[in-house]
Amino acid sequence: MHAFTIKILETLLLAGVLSGLFSSSAKAQNCDCDLTIYCCSQWGYCGNGYDYCGPGCQAGPCETSCEGTGTLTVSDIVTQEFLDGITSQASADCAGNGFYSRSAFLEAASSFPDFGTTCTDDDRKREIAAYFAHVTHETGHFCYIEEINGQAYNYCQESQEYPCNPNKKYFGRGPLQLSWNYNYIPAGQDIGFDGLNDPDIVARDPVISFKTSLWFWMKRGVHNAIISGQGFGATIRIINGGLECDGGNPAQMMARVEYYKSYCAHLGVSPGNDLTCLTRTLAFSK
Repeated sequence: MHAFTIKILETLLLAGVLSGLFSSSAKAQNCDCDLTIYCCSQWGYCGNGYDYCGPGCQAGPCETSCEGTGTLTVSDIVTQEFLDGITSQASADCAGNGFYSRSAFLEAASSFPDFGTTCTDDDRKREIAAYFAHVTHETGHFCYIEEINGQAYNYCQESQEYPCNPNKKYFGRGPLQLSWNYNYIPAGQDIGFDGLNDPDIVARDPVISFKTSLWFWMKRGVHNAIISGQGFGATIRIINGGLECDGGNPAQMMARVEYYKSYCAHLGVSPGNDLTCLTRTLAFSK
C-alpha cells in the first residue's frame, strides 16, 4: 500500500500547509451581502467579475462551465458498494473502522445541498470522485480519524476573531484533517459545534466529522474548482498545493490523481482534463 506511506509523510505536514493557504481567508470578510446579486470570493469578499465569481467562489452566481442538469442524487452515486471498496483496503485495527459510515456521510451531505448535485450527472460523479480521492489519501482509506502524532502539535494562530483555548489543540481531525483554530471555529459556527472549546468532537461524532470535510470543500472553493471545469489538479492546489504542486512533491500529487481516476472509472465517467498541478494554470495566475 504505497499510498499509505505517502499518507504518513503528508499527515505530519498537512495542517501547516492549510495555514499557509488559508490564513488570509480567516482574516477576510464573511460575505455579508446579497448573494443573489454578488459572488462571495474564496477569501470572503463580495463583488462581481472573475476575481469574485471565478476560481474559489463560495456562493452567489459563481461562474461554472457546465451546461444542463442531472438527476442523480448523492445517495445514488455513493452506494454502500462504492464506500466498502474504499474502507475495505484499511487495516482491521484502524481507528476509523466503525466510525466512518455511509449513513453518517449521507446525513452530513444533506446539510450541503450543492455538494454532488450541481450540473450534469457526469459533473456530479466527478465531484464525488474528487472528494473521495482526497479523503482516501488524507485518511489512508478511512483508517485515520486524527492526524498522526497530532497531540504533539497545537496549531493555534492567535487572533481577536478566532482566539485559542490554551487547553485545546487544533490538529488535524476528520476526513480532510481539519486543522488550525481559524478553521475549527468558523466551521463550528456554521455547522453547530463548539470549535473553540471542543475541537475533539470532530473525532468523536462521525456526522460532524464528515460535515467539517464538506464545510471545507464548499467553503474553501474546492467545489467550485471541480464544477467550473478547472480539473482535478485545481482541487489539489487548494487542498495541499503548497507542498505538492509546481513540482513540490509529484509522488503525493500523483497518488491523489490515481485515486481520482480509479473512482471515476468505477462511476463510469471520464476524469476530464487538467488532472495534475505540476505547473500553475492560467486560472490561478490571474
